[in-house]
Amino acid sequence: MSKREITTNLKKDNWCMEMIKFLDLEQVNRPYREAFQAAFQRVLNAGWYILGEEVKAFEKAFSAYCGTSACIGVANGLDALTLILKAYMELGQLREGDEVLVPANTYIATWLAVSTCGLVPVPIEPHPLYYNMDPEAIESKISSRTKVMMVVHLYGQMADMLALKAIADRHGLKLIEDAAQAHGALLQGRRAGNWGDAAGFSFYPGKNLGALGDGGAITTNDPGLEKCIRSLANYGSELKYFNQYKGVNSRLDELQAAFLNVKLAHLDSETTQRRVIAKRYLNELKNPSLVLPLIADEEAHVWHLFVVQTQNRDALQEHLLQEGIQTVIHYPVPPHRQKAYEEYGHLKLPVTEQIHRQILSLPISPVLSQEEVSKIIAVLNNYGKAT
Repeated sequence: MSKREITTNLKKDNWCMEMIKFLDLEQVNRPYREAFQAAFQRVLNAGWYILGEEVKAFEKAFSAYCGTSACIGVANGLDALTLILKAYMELGQLREGDEVLVPANTYIATWLAVSTCGLVPVPIEPHPLYYNMDPEAIESKISSRTKVMMVVHLYGQMADMLALKAIADRHGLKLIEDAAQAHGALLQGRRAGNWGDAAGFSFYPGKNLGALGDGGAITTNDPGLEKCIRSLANYGSELKYFNQYKGVNSRLDELQAAFLNVKLAHLDSETTQRRVIAKRYLNELKNPSLVLPLIADEEAHVWHLFVVQTQNRDALQEHLLQEGIQTVIHYPVPPHRQKAYEEYGHLKLPVTEQIHRQILSLPISPVLSQEEVSKIIAVLNNYGKAT
């Protein structure tokens, strides 16, 4: 049999193989179908589809869950971060050209929120195994123009908020959390979203708390900031047809709020399922070519993603796919290497660049079966062994 025939037969066999999906959203949302249908009927029958009782109920529930005094529902996670910064500018606490410390290792949305407001992103290298902003890399980057530290709880693990908050307090910086991947993470009894001056969340369908469309929220304990953000997100208006600011239209949809209220009640139990899978990966993956993530505190990680590093990442991803296992690269190109930020292209950020070359995300959704986890572990442990 020729090499071409072997390859063709392999593809045919894998076509029939039941694929372990990286994330099966239909299965994730299946248990909530009846509750979703009831929520839909409730919204439909109310005849009020924008900024109604469902949004109010979710804001109240999510702020209570996070432990903050306020939650403002917005259209998406990027808007959440952007509106926080815009509000500080309207309140006279930031101005164009001010610098914002951001992780070098993050999704580009973190940077986009900053530059959209006319502020300047200043990238900070991550810890190579915790992946979050490294407190030891910050002090040398602070200048007289630095006004904000925007911290990302990447992959679901809270950053070292004790150290980062101490630095922010010492230098008089605003502390903003990008908590888009860390719903429910807990550090010393405080949730993600309740450590900074404000926090932005995303409810993109693939998040740990995901809507059935786009959605986002801001949490804060600052009444003045809350008031300004609510106005900015509603065309800059507190009273209809009277506009205090040059605002935008960024409002959490009434129907998505109703769906999120259904799922919020089950978030902690789904997080527990994610932690069970993560513990198996950490304890049972033994392939020396894989570098496993470090965790500082079990409660501080909600395992939005489980990432490994390996030098031959693309080859490993292809091998896993041939074995019927989907994986994803989060993220192949760091922000400073994107065309959108070509003015940062001269920067040398070796830790970030290595992570983006070597990172691979394994399946870890709450609907992943233990049998599927066992297969993933076995395939990874056998990878690279002589046959």
